Amino acid sequence: MLHKISDKVSFEDGAMMEPLSVAVHALNNLAKMRSGDNVIIFGAGPVGLLCMAVAKALGAARVVAVDIQPERLEFAKKYAATDVFVSPRKNEGETGEAYAERCADELRKALNIPALGAGSLDVAIDASGAPACIAAGLHLLRPAGTFVQVGMGPSTVPIPMFAIVTKQLTVLGSFRYGQGDYPLAISLVERGLVDLKPLVTHRYKFADALEAFELTKKGKDAQGNPVIKVIIDKPL
Repeated sequence: MLHKISDKVSFEDGAMMEPLSVAVHALNNLAKMRSGDNVIIFGAGPVGLLCMAVAKALGAARVVAVDIQPERLEFAKKYAATDVFVSPRKNEGETGEAYAERCADELRKALNIPALGAGSLDVAIDASGAPACIAAGLHLLRPAGTFVQVGMGPSTVPIPMFAIVTKQLTVLGSFRYGQGDYPLAISLVERGLVDLKPLVTHRYKFADALEAFELTKKGKDAQGNPVIKVIIDKPL
């Protein structure tokens, strides 16, 4: 059952407060993102989109969204991202390491992002769990940048240790949320800095819950629109 948190936060917003707190934890608590930072976020699912929204709310200069689905990136651009990039396909016979480096190089060229200095990337958030995204994020960060792993993927992944060492990167794992994250999440919504309503793209009655799960699995509805967050109403 959804509970109303305050007069300025709706019941529907309350359903999104938990994943919003995950995003707040990653950016504010762990990455310690500052106003004016340039942030890149891999994965344009619900958590990735909320990370974009929090980055924007905290004053990020650029919020770069990366995904393999153009439709999700179109949504991200309308919602909170300043720039989007569709990851290229992996070439036949290409190693994972070479692929990650190529993705990073193509992204830099496409979005005119320098490797260091003004305009370089301060914070990278991976909300995909994909090994290639993790490696690309580490390659893309400026020296002394911060990488936060939010998405859950394989238990063990190869990482470009040379990039971590030579650039003296801070690499952190983020699990759920902690003290102070919920109050800040609520405050961002109350002050209108984060709008949760656009993320609820589909809603079903409790009797149609199975259909809701099937739609979520497909990722797109019959009209080709991306499925971001599906809400199932409580039973009558």
